[in-house]
This record gives sequence, C-alpha cells and structure tokens, in this order.
Amino acid sequence: MASASARALRRIQKEIADLNANPIDGISYEFVEDNLFNWKCSIKGASDSPYKGGTFYFKLALPEDFPFKPPAVTFATKIYHPGINDEGSICVPILRDQWKPSITLATVLSVIHEKVNNPCTDDPFEPEIAAQLKNDKAAFLTTAKEWTKKYA
Repeated sequence: MASASARALRRIQKEIADLNANPIDGISYEFVEDNLFNWKCSIKGASDSPYKGGTFYFKLALPEDFPFKPPAVTFATKIYHPGINDEGSICVPILRDQWKPSITLATVLSVIHEKVNNPCTDDPFEPEIAAQLKNDKAAFLTTAKEWTKKYA
C-alpha cells in the first residue's frame, strides 16, 4: 500500500501538469529546493486593484496527507489588506473549514489571486483595515497603494 506522502506526491504531480497546461494569469510558482510540497509563489497586482504594479510573494506548503488537508499559505510580502494579517496569513474559507479533497491547487491559487486583488470587508483578518475599507475607501486605497510601492 502506498504511503500518504507517495499518494500526495502523485496528486501534486498531476496538478502541476494541469497548472503548466493552463497557467493562471498573474500567478507564478517554483518549488523550494525541488521539493514539490513547498512552493514559492507570487501574485501580480491587477491593473484595476490598489495593488497594481506590485508583486506579492507567498509560500504554499502542502501537507503529507494532501489532498485530505489543505495547503498552508503564508504571505512573505507585507500587504495592506483586510484579509491578510501581519503574520502573512490569508483568510480564505477553502483553506480552513470549507476544504474538500476535490479542491485543486489551481482553484486555491485562483481564489488567492481573486482575494488579493479584490479586497472586501467580509470575513476579515484585520477588522480595522476592513472598517477603513468600508467607511473611508479613499484612505484605504491611498494606504494600500503606498504599501504596494514600499513593500511590493
């Protein structure tokens, strides 16, 4: 019987082939020291977002029992965002309580891309930033653009 990590590796290899065949615009990834369980990824800020012109790096770590447990995602680039906290954690339900083994890595990367480029006040990790986005969008946009220039 194959070990959990061997099964996970087969699934990851299949998903990498799918990602290579159908790349996600604005997202790139590479493997840390050729380890398919540890990815260094980046997202380009969309032209219609406050993060335009920025490149935001994050780590994606796949557990040995993937796809039965979700990947861990940690942003390395500071970003002024209601859904990403100072520790780099991103608030995405499919990476927590809504995870299902049928969710693909392409879906995970697409959801992260969407979340980064379309900040919203729902389910925030940073309530103060969410409140500012809701109550003073101009101030939020100014700070988000300044942080993008400074850090990304």
